[in-house]
Amino acid sequence: MSEFQKEVLVFSSQLKGHSYGPHHPLKVERLQLTMDLIQAYGLFGTSEEPWVEAQQAEEQDLLLFHSPDYLQALKEANLGQTPSQAWRYGLGSGDNPIFAGLYDWSLLVTGATLECIHQVSLEGRQIAFNISGGLHHALRSRASGFCYLNDPVIGIAKMVQDGLRVVYLDLDVHHGDGVESAFYHSDQVLTISIHQHGHTLFPGTGFPDELGQGSGRGYAVNVPLAPGTDDDLYLWAFAEVVPPLVHAFRPDVLVTQLGVDTLTSDPLASLDLSIDGFSRLVEEIKSWKFKWVALGGGGYNIMNVARAWASAWAIMKGVRLPAALPEAFVGQHKRELGASLTLSDPAFKSDGATAERARQLATSVVAEIKHQIFPVLGA
Repeated sequence: MSEFQKEVLVFSSQLKGHSYGPHHPLKVERLQLTMDLIQAYGLFGTSEEPWVEAQQAEEQDLLLFHSPDYLQALKEANLGQTPSQAWRYGLGSGDNPIFAGLYDWSLLVTGATLECIHQVSLEGRQIAFNISGGLHHALRSRASGFCYLNDPVIGIAKMVQDGLRVVYLDLDVHHGDGVESAFYHSDQVLTISIHQHGHTLFPGTGFPDELGQGSGRGYAVNVPLAPGTDDDLYLWAFAEVVPPLVHAFRPDVLVTQLGVDTLTSDPLASLDLSIDGFSRLVEEIKSWKFKWVALGGGGYNIMNVARAWASAWAIMKGVRLPAALPEAFVGQHKRELGASLTLSDPAFKSDGATAERARQLATSVVAEIKHQIFPVLGA
């Protein structure tokens, strides 16, 4: 019998049967590409089943956040047909296309996140990773930013219902607006989002003065960063804000959204992290030793996604990967690789003026958070 693994991937091969369309930036094939690289590195472990198979979420779980009329609209859209008043639900725009199977896709992604929570809460796992999850923009009755169901909110709401305290840490380049708004009045969930500044990127929110309201005041934390922010500055801002707040809150479970659209060559954003910088963040998070539900998120250069999330999974398992990509993977995916023949790329350095503007913003944001939020949590 194989040794019990404290870390587990949750996935389904059925995910690759869906598509947002040939011209949409969210390429579902990035998920299978990531799994192929994980397999090529030999990171599936010794068990007969390389991952825990995801099942579709139950509607009763969706109703912890989403409205019944919105779910009905998604069911209609699942047939590939435009539901009545689609505009009201954010459906049919360039961001949120209607395609056959969109509800099935969303149910599977959400079911994978709920399975991760089951694995860390009831099955004795320390870490569970759903690379398809982290669809953090969906609102109660509206699709937004490529997201139809908000799997982080649904999963966190289920844990809160069970009396657990949760930290939600969002590293996506876009503000985690849907999750923040869902728990904006709660002191049971600490939401922290580090993202490109809302004046320069969708969804145009996530400023330091968004602190939460009522009993939730001080439990919403936003760290907007300027275009051109590189590894050193990002890691400094992270270290100044995140560990003190997380440890002061003392969560039962940590949920992270590990979007990698922060990386230098992502086509939809303008931060300048390297995969090495991203990996250092994952190493820091693991060192906290909390029960950890890790979710995917954004990432629109699909090779960056595969390399970064394979690196993250290796760190979760305590494995150090060689710099070169496995030959079998290179041979299988020559078209997608381009020049990306190693696990990481050199860190990008902004020009002097850009770097100084980014430094000034980060310094002021960190100072404001320390003044406004640290006293609330006793950090």
